[in-house]
Amino acid sequence: MKSHLLLPLLFSSICLNNAKCFDFHYPAVFNFGDSNSDTGDLVAGIGAQLHPPNGQTYFKTPAGRFCDGRLIIDFLTDAMDLPFLNAYLESLGAPVFHKGCNFAAAGSTIRPATATSVSPFSFVIQVEQFVRFQSRVLELLAKGRKYSKYLPSASSFTDALYTFDIGQNDLAGAFYSKTFDQIVAGIPSTLEEFETGLKILYEQGARKYWIHNTGPLGCLPQNIAFFGTDPSKLDELGCVSGHNQAAKLFNLQLHGLTKKFQAQKPDATVTYVDIYAIKSNLIANYSKNGFEQPIMACCGYGGPPLNYNSQISCGETKVLNGTSVTVQACDDSSEYVNWDGIHYTEAANQYVASQILTGKYSDPPFADKMPFLLKLKF
Repeated sequence: MKSHLLLPLLFSSICLNNAKCFDFHYPAVFNFGDSNSDTGDLVAGIGAQLHPPNGQTYFKTPAGRFCDGRLIIDFLTDAMDLPFLNAYLESLGAPVFHKGCNFAAAGSTIRPATATSVSPFSFVIQVEQFVRFQSRVLELLAKGRKYSKYLPSASSFTDALYTFDIGQNDLAGAFYSKTFDQIVAGIPSTLEEFETGLKILYEQGARKYWIHNTGPLGCLPQNIAFFGTDPSKLDELGCVSGHNQAAKLFNLQLHGLTKKFQAQKPDATVTYVDIYAIKSNLIANYSKNGFEQPIMACCGYGGPPLNYNSQISCGETKVLNGTSVTVQACDDSSEYVNWDGIHYTEAANQYVASQILTGKYSDPPFADKMPFLLKLKF
């Protein structure tokens, strides 16, 4: 297994350009999103099945994550000296929420879910779940100290970091039924839904927002397999140009929304993180960053160049063309950027997290305000 080059070592506090200090010693983190940061909500919420080799790299068993190991959010909470976030809907095991809670669910969209949606837990539902969670926590805390080791403190809801990584599925799903122009025309109303959720959280006490934009959708094997059969639709990296262009336009407007929200809520701290730039740089410079396969899936079926087949997913066993097939992983997932055709490997997530923590991909940036060491344990 390869070791990818990382930063040497945790934040104490970072003063942003607006003179506010961004303190990374948070009492809790509350996360909202899709499969990029789902630590078990979809699996618990709808009884979805994840088979080995999912989870093989770190957890040694499927752990609710659509990945061979840890996600970006896992690495970020680890860097903050916080435990991995438990999924809100996970009722078995050890659902301790003292340091936060994860409402993200794979397949979720910003827009309200429909009858055909992969996940019923759209962004507004996740926000409503948080509101109920907060109300229930305060009720239980009022009954005495016996619950305090399992639940966040009342003050944590204002002092916590609220993280967001959602929007990918709104764009990717739309390409199956809409034209590029229709998709672009729908971005403002999608972001209105997102803004509504941010405002509800603000009313509940949220003051520290950490918002990821969406990545280069056109570089996912799933999208290349379906939309990239015509070479003229691909860019120089072999990615679907239209998908990436839509992602850029979405991100441009999302960035504008974060600036507007910050101006409207001066007592809040809003940080926008350019995940698109980090992931596209990784794919463009994969070899330099210690990877050997920038596009092809590690756990897939079909062989090069994509090793992806929409009829069967990682770990599944099915009969295809009269033959029983089991989808297995590649020999070394650390050589691959992509895990299963849709999601990134732990190694790629680790790289992305390390780049986020440099501060140079954030607005406001904090790369020039780093008189401290990062003590990253990964």
